[in-house]
Amino acid sequence: MTDVLLGIETSCDETSAAVLTRRHGRIELASLVILSQDIHAVFGGVVPELASRAHVRAIAPVVRQALAEAGVALGEIDAVAVTAGPGLVGSLLIGVCFAKGLAGSLGLPLIGVHHLEGHVFAPTLEDPDLEPPFVALVVSGGHTLLLDVPEWGRYRVLGETRDDAAGEAFDKVASMLGLGYPGGPAIERLAATGTARFPLPRPMLGEGLDFSFSGLKTAVLYAVRRLDDLEPHRADLAASFQAAVFDVLVGKVAAAVALTGCTRVVLGGGVACSRTLAARMRDHLAGRATVSVAHPRLNADNAAMIGRTGWFHLDRGAHSDLALDADARLPWPGLERRTAIH
Repeated sequence: MTDVLLGIETSCDETSAAVLTRRHGRIELASLVILSQDIHAVFGGVVPELASRAHVRAIAPVVRQALAEAGVALGEIDAVAVTAGPGLVGSLLIGVCFAKGLAGSLGLPLIGVHHLEGHVFAPTLEDPDLEPPFVALVVSGGHTLLLDVPEWGRYRVLGETRDDAAGEAFDKVASMLGLGYPGGPAIERLAATGTARFPLPRPMLGEGLDFSFSGLKTAVLYAVRRLDDLEPHRADLAASFQAAVFDVLVGKVAAAVALTGCTRVVLGGGVACSRTLAARMRDHLAGRATVSVAHPRLNADNAAMIGRTGWFHLDRGAHSDLALDADARLPWPGLERRTAIH
């Protein structure tokens, strides 16, 4: 039985490695190293070629650091889990090739992991007793996905974005407001000093469980253009935009809870790093459902969630061979599209 697992994550602009151990049947996080690529802030978004090159330079030192912090020697690793997709294909290739080389040279089991499934598993790193059924909201820069999770390994799509993901909208609006990248943390900080007084739309709220944020993004753009001087209104615009997005997210999750009868909600993904979102979700669902959300470090792109997900699949007898390839549009194993429950 696997006792020490190395996780690797390079789907976008974080190079991450983690060591997980199993003692007395309990999986524990022994170390987690995340190296973020700050260069992308200069361009207001991730530049794929720069991200790939940075992963090449960082992957070996990051893995060595994770092993050192866990007090684990290379020869003590029992298995390797790596993000195989979705993501930037150049970035994914760095992690996949490194993982394959390591697993092949040491004769270790290898498992490719779907990045979004990792976000659903992230809260179990702090709450190992977390079990389905639950409603999951995965909300990040590239994805906004609402799921019914009847059991681990089965995920039924209840709703998804029809255009922009929530995280992408945060990044674009942050750029309109002259804030930094990534946009979510910058907007949350500024919004805390403002008032949500701008009448922005809540797209598709009350209209099924799908999402749309492109119109909201355009509404902010028009609001900015109507202002003679943005500066006095910047904080209020940030607060208004954030409130609109969170109203939609909270409203859709509440509707999914009512539809499924689930009494637990799991939040995952980069946007779930927002303390404001987690607090609003808990307040709105009080008495109807509990809300599980990992620490922001475990909600950002990280190797710990990939390792935990990989361990689940390895325990079920799944594994990848050395033909494993990176796939920017990797299908999610166990994902069921549009069932009668929708």
